[in-house]
Order: sequence, then structure tokens, then C-alpha cells
Amino acid sequence: MKNDSLKGQYRINEQIRAKEVRIVSDDIEPKVYPIFQALKMAEEKELDLVEISPNAEPPVCRIIDYSKFLYQQKKRQKEQKAKQVKVNVKEIRFGPQTDDHDYNFKLKHAKGFLEDGDKVKAYVFFKGRSILFKEQGEVLLLRFANDLEDYAKVDQLPVLEGKRMIIQLSPKKKEGTSKKPAAPKVVAPKVAAPKASEEPTEE
Repeated sequence: MKNDSLKGQYRINEQIRAKEVRIVSDDIEPKVYPIFQALKMAEEKELDLVEISPNAEPPVCRIIDYSKFLYQQKKRQKEQKAKQVKVNVKEIRFGPQTDDHDYNFKLKHAKGFLEDGDKVKAYVFFKGRSILFKEQGEVLLLRFANDLEDYAKVDQLPVLEGKRMIIQLSPKKKEGTSKKPAAPKVVAPKVAAPKASEEPTEE
């Protein structure tokens, strides 16, 4: 049965151990009743006494058909699940010496991810002595965010974590034809290119 997963979550009728309970119902005055009276009221209506808030003082119960109650709970769970949008985080990796061709290729992929509603986590990975050029990595990531300003907002500015410098971006909400205010432009600081003799090896 579809409701099996919910059955064990609620005490009903004689399973309720409290001496008194608070009844909430559309056609019954919401107040505290002795358990024997609450059970009698449910029996007279040919319905069940269902404990919906066991941790309250006293526990809160409803007089309702138990099968109908389980159906309502299952329906509510489905509605809540439908409202929860799963957000994927796509990672894009750069090297500190990424060339324009590779950069543009990854920029195109990032645009596609953001248009699909995914977040983007872009990072520059530093191998060996390339960590000396972490400023270049920061410039690259800020340029990346700037090139994506029509598609994304910056959740986290570039931050160095171990051997990786990371920036996080979220997709901008689509606002149809409504005119949106211009987003502040991310300006990448200029950093002098390293001398050829200082350039680290790839491996």
C-alpha cells in the first residue's frame, strides 16, 4: 500500500497513552478532553482518534477516518516534494595558464549550466610552484564572473582553499521582459604576466 510508510508514525484510538488530549476538529469545540471521552466521541462518529502532535502538552488529536488522514498526509508530502527544486552544482576547472580557446570553451559550458538552473563552482588548480601565480588565478575567475554577469550572480568571490582558488555562481532568475537593474560589474585587477623564466612546469 502507498500509505504503509506513514502508518507507524501515528498512534490511533487505544494506542494513545495520554490521560487527556486536545481535540482539533471542524465540528468539535477545540479543547482538552479526557481520553475516554475523546475515544467515545470518535466511536459515536464511527471515526478514529488520531494523535497528530504527540509531543504537545497534552497531545493533540483529530477525529477523522484514519485512511482519509493517511491519504491527506501522503498528498501533502507529494506537494512539498514537488516544491523542492533540486539544484545541481557543476564544477569547472581551470589551470593558472589557461589559454583563450580553453577559456571560451569552458565559458560556453558554464552558460549552458546556468541556463539549465544549475550552480557553477569554478576553480583554478595550482600544481607545484604554480601557487606563486595565485593572483593570476584570481584575475581569471573574476574575468569569468564578469563574462557571465548576464547569466549569474556571484555567491562567493574567489577564495583560496588548499591548492584551489574557488568562485561560486548561481543562475540569475529569469524575469521575462521586465527591465532589471544593471548588476554591479566585477572588475578584475590587472596583474603583470609572469616572466618566461619564472613560469612553472605543467607537471
